[in-house]
Amino acid sequence: MPDGTLVPVPPALATGLTGFAAGLALIVAIGAQNAFVLRQGLRREHVGAVVAVCLVADVLLIAAGTLGIGAVVERAPVMLDVLRWAGAAYLLWFAISSFRSAVRPGALQEAPARSRGSVALTAAALTFLNPHVYLDTVVMLGSLANTHGALRWAFAGGAMAASAVWFAGLGFGARALAGPLGRPTTWRALDVVVGLVMVVLAVVLVLP
Repeated sequence: MPDGTLVPVPPALATGLTGFAAGLALIVAIGAQNAFVLRQGLRREHVGAVVAVCLVADVLLIAAGTLGIGAVVERAPVMLDVLRWAGAAYLLWFAISSFRSAVRPGALQEAPARSRGSVALTAAALTFLNPHVYLDTVVMLGSLANTHGALRWAFAGGAMAASAVWFAGLGFGARALAGPLGRPTTWRALDVVVGLVMVVLAVVLVLP
């Protein structure tokens, strides 16, 4: 302003930015979902479908938490236990597949193309079979959203926007870099890293 007076930030916008920061802080940490998005981006295989599945999943989970379903999740330890063991088994299977690809130079590039449905199902499995996604997204983000009262949906909208920015940037950014990173050693290193991430996450899931 000419007189030096600061324009106040609308409460809804401030709350939305808070939600954006909170959502980004939770989603950026490396995990099975992010590793898969990165892998598919570098393969340039159905990137849009993978990004869409991850984004829709986050939107649904954040909305569920904002609606107060987080309390139900906290009271369902049996459901989380089932997801924990199923998720660990799936992650180990995925890790073995990644290590098998790593021992063959260029395997990631030369692997047979998968259907859009198959890739989308894998993205969904890596999302919904991870109990931490319910604790982080539904319980934590839902609880944070509800501390803002009438502005809780502004917070939720900010967190959803963070998911859109992150998954689109990760997936399509990786696709753009697939050419420069197209050396066999790079692909092998990627498969090893993805496999190790999956093993670590599987162990973390089953530990008490």
